[in-house]
Amino acid sequence: MSNINIGIDKKDRSEIAEGLKKLLADTYTLYLQTHNFHWNVTGVRFRELHLMFEEQYMELAIAVDDIAERVRTLDVAAPGTYKEFSKLSSIHEVDGVPHATEMMAVLLVGHEKIIQTARDVLKVAHQSDDESTVSLVSDRMRIHEKTSWMLRASNK
Repeated sequence: MSNINIGIDKKDRSEIAEGLKKLLADTYTLYLQTHNFHWNVTGVRFRELHLMFEEQYMELAIAVDDIAERVRTLDVAAPGTYKEFSKLSSIHEVDGVPHATEMMAVLLVGHEKIIQTARDVLKVAHQSDDESTVSLVSDRMRIHEKTSWMLRASNK
């Protein structure tokens, strides 16, 4: 880390970036899982779920870039390998291809885990007066909360 002057000291930037790296890993893992389910969903709700999963993974792809770029803005290297993501992520991969109903339940758990990770990052960003990270993470939380609601409502 170099001595950049954006109003956040080096220690705080490092701590915020560590939280963002976890958020990035969770987001990337959920992106990959959602894309997998988009490809492999079957059943009577195929079209509906195929399209819903596509909307979700496309939104997550943009989020991954936004989060990684925020890490870089704080002058920290962003993780970018499966190995790094698997160490950092709180989201567990599933084996095989679950039934469509189970796919939705798995994705719901993933979105809820991201919300929890985001809350942890928010605390640190607030304490450091890092409004840019607060804004990014708050927006992410809102999206994941809404997606969680939609998954719960669709899986009744």
